[in-house]
Amino acid sequence: MSSWREQRVSNDNAAGARASEEAARRSGSMEVHVAELRQLFDAMDPSPFQCRDLDPTAVEYIVGWARELPRHASLALVVHLDRSAGLPDEAALLGDAIRQFFRGRSTAARRRLKMLFRSGRISLAIGLGFLAAAFAASQLIGRILQANAFGELLRESVLIGGWVALWRPLEIFLYDWWPILAEARLFDRLAAMPIRIQYSSTAASDAWRHDWPAIPAARRQNSSQAQEASGSLRDDDHVLRSRS
Repeated sequence: MSSWREQRVSNDNAAGARASEEAARRSGSMEVHVAELRQLFDAMDPSPFQCRDLDPTAVEYIVGWARELPRHASLALVVHLDRSAGLPDEAALLGDAIRQFFRGRSTAARRRLKMLFRSGRISLAIGLGFLAAAFAASQLIGRILQANAFGELLRESVLIGGWVALWRPLEIFLYDWWPILAEARLFDRLAAMPIRIQYSSTAASDAWRHDWPAIPAARRQNSSQAQEASGSLRDDDHVLRSRS
Protein backbone atom coordinates (compact mmCIF):
# COMPACT_ATOMS: atom_id res chain seq x y z
CA MET A 1 0.00 0.00 0.00
CA SER A 2 2.79 2.41 0.90
CA SER A 3 4.62 1.63 -2.33
CA TRP A 4 1.43 2.33 -4.29
CA ARG A 5 1.07 5.69 -2.54
CA GLU A 6 4.70 6.55 -3.21
CA GLN A 7 4.25 5.68 -6.87
CA ARG A 8 1.14 7.84 -7.05
CA VAL A 9 2.91 10.78 -5.39
CA SER A 10 5.84 10.35 -7.81
CA ASN A 11 3.46 10.33 -10.80
CA ASP A 12 1.69 13.44 -9.49
CA ASN A 13 5.00 15.25 -9.03
CA ALA A 14 6.09 14.30 -12.54
CA ALA A 15 2.78 15.47 -13.97
CA GLY A 16 3.09 18.73 -12.05
CA ALA A 17 6.62 19.26 -13.34
CA ARG A 18 5.48 18.66 -16.92
CA ALA A 19 2.53 21.01 -16.46
CA SER A 20 4.73 23.77 -15.02
CA GLU A 21 7.24 23.30 -17.85
CA GLU A 22 4.44 23.50 -20.42
CA ALA A 23 3.08 26.65 -18.74
CA ALA A 24 6.56 28.18 -18.80
CA ARG A 25 6.85 27.39 -22.51
CA ARG A 26 3.52 29.06 -23.24
CA SER A 27 4.37 32.14 -21.19
CA GLY A 28 7.68 32.77 -22.98
CA SER A 29 9.90 32.03 -19.98
CA MET A 30 12.91 29.83 -20.74
CA GLU A 31 15.03 28.08 -18.12
CA VAL A 32 18.64 26.89 -18.13
CA HIS A 33 20.33 24.89 -15.36
CA VAL A 34 24.13 25.12 -14.94
CA ALA A 35 26.63 24.48 -12.17
CA GLU A 36 28.73 27.54 -13.09
CA LEU A 37 28.03 30.58 -15.21
CA ARG A 38 31.11 29.99 -17.34
CA GLN A 39 29.46 26.79 -18.64
CA LEU A 40 27.19 29.05 -20.71
CA PHE A 41 30.17 30.37 -22.70
CA ASP A 42 32.39 28.80 -25.34
CA ALA A 43 35.60 27.69 -23.66
CA MET A 44 37.46 27.75 -27.01
CA ASP A 45 36.79 31.44 -27.58
CA PRO A 46 39.77 33.53 -26.32
CA SER A 47 37.74 36.77 -26.19
CA PRO A 48 36.78 38.39 -22.88
CA PHE A 49 33.60 36.96 -21.39
CA GLN A 50 31.55 40.08 -22.23
CA CYS A 51 32.43 39.51 -25.92
CA ARG A 52 32.69 35.73 -25.86
CA ASP A 53 30.38 33.50 -27.86
CA LEU A 54 27.91 31.35 -25.98
CA ASP A 55 28.43 27.62 -25.81
CA PRO A 56 26.94 26.01 -28.98
CA THR A 57 24.88 23.59 -26.90
CA ALA A 58 23.42 26.45 -24.85
CA VAL A 59 22.65 28.43 -28.02
CA GLU A 60 20.91 25.46 -29.62
CA TYR A 61 18.85 24.90 -26.47
CA ILE A 62 17.80 28.53 -26.04
CA VAL A 63 17.07 29.17 -29.73
CA GLY A 64 15.20 25.87 -30.08
CA TRP A 65 13.02 26.70 -27.08
CA ALA A 66 12.38 30.23 -28.37
CA ARG A 67 11.26 28.86 -31.74
CA GLU A 68 8.60 26.76 -30.03
CA LEU A 69 7.07 29.77 -28.32
CA PRO A 70 4.37 31.97 -29.87
CA ARG A 71 5.74 34.64 -32.17
CA HIS A 72 4.45 37.52 -30.06
CA ALA A 73 5.33 36.02 -26.63
CA SER A 74 7.63 38.10 -24.42
CA LEU A 75 10.82 36.09 -24.00
CA ALA A 76 12.65 35.81 -20.67
CA LEU A 77 15.52 33.63 -19.50
CA VAL A 78 15.98 32.19 -16.00
CA VAL A 79 19.40 30.70 -15.23
CA HIS A 80 19.28 28.17 -12.37
CA LEU A 81 22.73 28.26 -10.79
CA ASP A 82 24.10 25.60 -8.42
CA ARG A 83 25.78 28.03 -6.05
CA SER A 84 25.05 31.05 -3.91
CA ALA A 85 25.10 34.65 -5.12
CA GLY A 86 28.44 36.24 -5.92
CA LEU A 87 29.14 39.72 -7.21
CA PRO A 88 26.17 42.12 -6.90
CA ASP A 89 26.15 42.87 -10.62
CA GLU A 90 26.82 39.37 -12.00
CA ALA A 91 23.19 38.99 -13.15
CA ALA A 92 23.41 42.29 -15.03
CA LEU A 93 26.78 41.32 -16.54
CA LEU A 94 25.42 37.93 -17.59
CA GLY A 95 22.38 39.55 -19.19
CA ASP A 96 24.53 42.05 -21.07
CA ALA A 97 26.83 39.28 -22.35
CA ILE A 98 23.99 37.06 -23.56
CA ARG A 99 22.10 39.93 -25.18
CA GLN A 100 25.30 41.16 -26.83
CA PHE A 101 25.81 37.69 -28.32
CA PHE A 102 22.32 37.57 -29.82
CA ARG A 103 22.65 41.14 -31.11
CA GLY A 104 25.74 39.98 -32.97
CA ARG A 105 23.82 37.01 -34.35
CA SER A 106 21.04 39.33 -35.53
CA THR A 107 23.53 41.64 -37.24
CA ALA A 108 25.21 38.66 -38.92
CA ALA A 109 21.84 37.34 -40.14
CA ARG A 110 20.89 40.70 -41.65
CA ARG A 111 24.31 40.95 -43.26
CA ARG A 112 23.76 37.50 -44.75
CA LEU A 113 20.33 38.61 -46.00
CA LYS A 114 21.85 41.70 -47.61
CA MET A 115 24.47 39.58 -49.37
CA LEU A 116 21.76 37.16 -50.51
CA PHE A 117 19.73 39.98 -52.10
CA ARG A 118 22.88 41.30 -53.76
CA SER A 119 23.59 37.86 -55.17
CA GLY A 120 19.95 37.63 -56.28
CA ARG A 121 20.14 40.92 -58.17
CA ILE A 122 23.33 39.87 -59.95
CA SER A 123 21.83 36.46 -60.76
CA LEU A 124 18.67 38.14 -62.05
CA ALA A 125 20.65 40.43 -64.37
CA ILE A 126 22.65 37.48 -65.69
CA GLY A 127 19.51 35.38 -66.09
CA LEU A 128 17.61 38.09 -67.97
CA GLY A 129 20.58 38.66 -70.26
CA PHE A 130 20.88 34.95 -70.94
CA LEU A 131 17.12 34.67 -71.53
CA ALA A 132 17.26 37.52 -74.07
CA ALA A 133 20.19 35.83 -75.82
CA ALA A 134 18.41 32.48 -75.77
CA PHE A 135 15.22 34.03 -77.21
CA ALA A 136 17.19 35.71 -80.02
CA ALA A 137 19.01 32.44 -80.73
CA SER A 138 15.75 30.50 -80.82
CA GLN A 139 14.27 32.98 -83.31
CA LEU A 140 17.37 32.67 -85.49
CA ILE A 141 17.22 28.88 -85.38
CA GLY A 142 13.53 29.01 -86.33
CA ARG A 143 14.29 31.10 -89.40
CA ILE A 144 17.22 28.97 -90.53
CA LEU A 145 15.66 25.55 -89.90
CA GLN A 146 12.09 26.18 -90.94
CA ALA A 147 9.75 23.18 -91.29
CA ASN A 148 12.38 20.98 -89.69
CA ALA A 149 11.56 18.78 -86.67
CA PHE A 150 15.14 18.89 -85.39
CA GLY A 151 15.20 22.68 -85.74
CA GLU A 152 11.96 22.99 -83.80
CA LEU A 153 13.38 20.78 -81.02
CA LEU A 154 16.59 22.79 -80.90
CA ARG A 155 14.70 26.09 -80.83
CA GLU A 156 12.49 24.97 -77.93
CA SER A 157 15.49 23.56 -76.01
CA VAL A 158 17.39 26.85 -76.28
CA LEU A 159 14.33 28.79 -75.13
CA ILE A 160 13.77 26.45 -72.16
CA GLY A 161 17.43 26.85 -71.21
CA GLY A 162 16.94 30.61 -71.14
CA TRP A 163 14.02 30.27 -68.72
CA VAL A 164 15.98 27.82 -66.54
CA ALA A 165 18.65 30.52 -66.10
CA LEU A 166 16.08 32.47 -64.05
CA TRP A 167 15.57 29.60 -61.60
CA ARG A 168 18.20 30.75 -59.08
CA PRO A 169 17.15 34.44 -58.78
CA LEU A 170 13.50 33.40 -58.53
CA GLU A 171 14.41 30.95 -55.76
CA ILE A 172 16.21 33.72 -53.88
CA PHE A 173 13.45 36.31 -54.15
CA LEU A 174 10.59 33.86 -53.54
CA TYR A 175 11.88 31.41 -50.93
CA ASP A 176 15.43 31.90 -49.60
CA TRP A 177 15.15 35.31 -47.96
CA TRP A 178 12.28 34.92 -45.50
CA PRO A 179 13.84 32.17 -43.28
CA ILE A 180 16.88 34.41 -42.76
CA LEU A 181 14.66 37.39 -41.91
CA ALA A 182 12.69 35.23 -39.45
CA GLU A 183 15.96 34.15 -37.83
CA ALA A 184 17.12 37.78 -37.50
CA ARG A 185 13.82 38.76 -35.89
CA LEU A 186 14.10 35.86 -33.43
CA PHE A 187 17.61 36.98 -32.49
CA ASP A 188 16.24 40.50 -32.00
CA ARG A 189 13.73 39.13 -29.50
CA LEU A 190 16.44 37.15 -27.70
CA ALA A 191 18.65 40.26 -27.62
CA ALA A 192 15.92 42.17 -25.80
CA MET A 193 14.83 39.53 -23.27
CA PRO A 194 15.29 40.04 -19.51
CA ILE A 195 17.66 37.59 -17.81
CA ARG A 196 17.80 36.70 -14.13
CA ILE A 197 19.70 34.20 -12.02
CA GLN A 198 18.03 31.82 -9.56
CA TYR A 199 20.55 30.60 -7.00
CA SER A 200 20.26 27.15 -5.48
CA SER A 201 21.57 28.31 -2.09
CA THR A 202 21.26 31.42 0.01
CA ALA A 203 24.15 30.54 2.31
CA ALA A 204 27.35 32.54 1.96
CA SER A 205 29.97 30.76 -0.13
CA ASP A 206 33.23 31.51 -1.94
CA ALA A 207 32.33 29.40 -4.98
CA TRP A 208 31.67 32.55 -6.99
CA ARG A 209 35.34 33.53 -6.74
CA HIS A 210 36.23 30.70 -9.14
CA ASP A 211 33.41 31.43 -11.57
CA TRP A 212 32.64 34.10 -14.15
CA PRO A 213 32.65 37.11 -13.92
CA ALA A 214 34.83 37.16 -10.79
CA ILE A 215 37.82 35.56 -12.57
CA PRO A 216 38.11 36.34 -16.31
CA ALA A 217 39.66 33.70 -18.53
CA ALA A 218 42.83 35.73 -19.15
CA ARG A 219 43.38 36.22 -15.42
CA ARG A 220 42.88 32.50 -14.76
CA GLN A 221 45.36 31.65 -17.51
CA ASN A 222 47.93 34.14 -16.22
CA SER A 223 47.41 32.88 -12.67
CA SER A 224 47.91 29.25 -13.72
CA GLN A 225 51.01 30.20 -15.74
CA ALA A 226 52.40 32.09 -12.76
CA GLN A 227 51.75 29.10 -10.50
CA GLU A 228 53.49 26.78 -12.95
CA ALA A 229 56.46 29.14 -13.22
CA SER A 230 56.65 29.47 -9.43
CA GLY A 231 56.53 25.68 -9.05
CA SER A 232 59.27 25.28 -11.64
CA LEU A 233 61.47 27.81 -9.82
CA ARG A 234 60.93 26.01 -6.52
CA ASP A 235 61.88 22.69 -8.14
CA ASP A 236 65.05 24.18 -9.64
CA ASP A 237 65.99 25.74 -6.30
CA HIS A 238 65.45 22.41 -4.57
CA VAL A 239 67.72 20.64 -7.10
CA LEU A 240 70.48 23.24 -6.64
CA ARG A 241 70.32 22.93 -2.88
CA SER A 242 70.49 19.15 -3.01
CA ARG A 243 73.56 19.31 -5.26
CA SER A 244 75.32 21.79 -2.98
